[in-house]
Amino acid sequence: MLKHWEKISSKIVFKNSWWTYKQDYFQIPNGIRGEYHYVHTLGASMIVPVTDEGKIILVKQYRFLCDRESIELPCGGVKEGMTYEETAHLEMEEETGFRAGKLEYAAEYNPYNGVTDEICKVYVASDLHQTKAIPDNTEEFEILYKHIHEVDELIRSNEIWDGMTIAAWGLTKHLL
Repeated sequence: MLKHWEKISSKIVFKNSWWTYKQDYFQIPNGIRGEYHYVHTLGASMIVPVTDEGKIILVKQYRFLCDRESIELPCGGVKEGMTYEETAHLEMEEETGFRAGKLEYAAEYNPYNGVTDEICKVYVASDLHQTKAIPDNTEEFEILYKHIHEVDELIRSNEIWDGMTIAAWGLTKHLL
């Protein structure tokens, strides 16, 4: 069994509406001490929306850090007081303008375990009902409808380059 590190203390360096930047002090069983900086979140919910025709709903949005557009599955951070499932319903409606009649938990993963403690839970949404998309004031989306083989091609051609989307697709494609 691998040895676990002991957390000696933890402090918040910075906090905003989306995440908390933390600094922990630790000790390894061999006596070495150090500090670890990471991003703490309450988690994220990613949705694989499937239409009655078997198409996958994706969103295209601008990503500031990479200064380019990104094709992604709908996703959002869990807010204080909300569950993963509530977040999935909310984010799907905000980003795509659809409400899911059926939302099934599929998998979970950590998108970058050396940098964040975030757990992303992935849901498959079906029995979709059109509503009105109401994105946050910093978001703008173009909605795309793609067949499964088209999503695969977008990943192979690097048109889908978002790691969270690629991971969620790999975990759910066999379920569709």
